Amino acid sequence: KFKILNIDHVAVATENIDILKFIFVDILSLNSSKKEFVKDENVTVQKFFTDDTNTAIELLESKEENSPINKYINKKGKGIHHIALTVDNIENAIKYLIDKGIYLVYDKPKLGSDNKLITFIHPKSSPGILIELCQKV
Repeated sequence: KFKILNIDHVAVATENIDILKFIFVDILSLNSSKKEFVKDENVTVQKFFTDDTNTAIELLESKEENSPINKYINKKGKGIHHIALTVDNIENAIKYLIDKGIYLVYDKPKLGSDNKLITFIHPKSSPGILIELCQKV
């Protein structure tokens, strides 16, 4: 088995991180991480958070036409892309979910932003919501 430790972030698909960065940093005074390019997903990521929380708003900007984020924006438009939950053991989580018949995007964890192992519960198994599971390495 595994445990969900916390809500890690809510991710937003956007065509331009800098426009939303202005709102989150300059207007709402949130802290921000540096931009990070996640090669496996062809996406640039930047997170925004308050001083007293580990929960973040994560902005996702496509860097290539064939990236999952660009495909998402073309199909559904800009907006909330997924909710991420931190788990204590992603390998156990994957095995448990597969045993329960839950469809995953990745059957083996991949390396995501912040050097975390990730997988996603496919929206077909979670009434239209993409749910990321992540584990700190």
